[in-house]
Amino acid sequence: MSRNFTEENATQEVLARYDDCPDPRLKEVSQAIVKHLHALIREIEPTTQEWMQAIEFLTRTGQKCDDVRQEFILLSDVLGVSTLVDAINNRKPPEATESTVLGPFHMVESPPLPNGADVAQHGTGEPLVVTGQVVSVDGTPLVGAKVDIWQANEEGFYDVQKPGELPDLNLRGLFTTEDDGRYWFRSITPSYYPIPTDGPVGEFVTASGRHPNRPAHIHFIGMAEGHEPVVTHLFVEGDPWIESDVVFGVKETLVRDFDLMDDPAKAAEYGVSNPFRHVHNVITLAPV
Repeated sequence: MSRNFTEENATQEVLARYDDCPDPRLKEVSQAIVKHLHALIREIEPTTQEWMQAIEFLTRTGQKCDDVRQEFILLSDVLGVSTLVDAINNRKPPEATESTVLGPFHMVESPPLPNGADVAQHGTGEPLVVTGQVVSVDGTPLVGAKVDIWQANEEGFYDVQKPGELPDLNLRGLFTTEDDGRYWFRSITPSYYPIPTDGPVGEFVTASGRHPNRPAHIHFIGMAEGHEPVVTHLFVEGDPWIESDVVFGVKETLVRDFDLMDDPAKAAEYGVSNPFRHVHNVITLAPV
């Protein structure tokens, strides 16, 4: 260590301060952050004013967080970091359902519901029937598996974004698979929507010349005893933003046709008005 901190020796001086760190992982992570952050500063050479703007941006990002909004998760999402961390931590057999980002709106526990329940409490939107099955990678149906779902409404809003306007726990449900591993529920066709743009992350996306939209999707978490859970989505084929998701969450295997069904008998069987949309979703879990 030195008593003379200069541009030339700055990085090595800071790295040396972690030599006696008792936690090996903390030491590894801290030194990596220092190396890359110093390299970034040397590359872009920010002015003092620019650096203060960066600090103010992070400060405002923290101030925007509350019980129903996590602006730092949103920042991680739009930088593609959430998707990258998810990919690194979910290296599974190719047969298993691919994972994607959790998103910032899984804020409450979904209510346990019987198969066939209608999760749309607000009474509007295009009827949708979702059928599916939870299986292991060898195709064995998983009885008693849990399927947690949540989604935005036809205007692109989650219940927590419109308290008092949308019913609590609207478009959320926790289902248990039956003897053949099957589950099903009634809902509405989701819409694409913009991420919140009234905060610092939205300002950053706009200033970058990027659009703020997520393609239409339904969130799923599949869980079964003896298997790794999966956090995933089901995306609507044909959505205009499917190839440019602002949070980089789309994967080809998660895109489905939400077929338009004009079948009065089937509609009556499912308990929905005709015509309606239908999508089938098999969730394949990898054993622990």
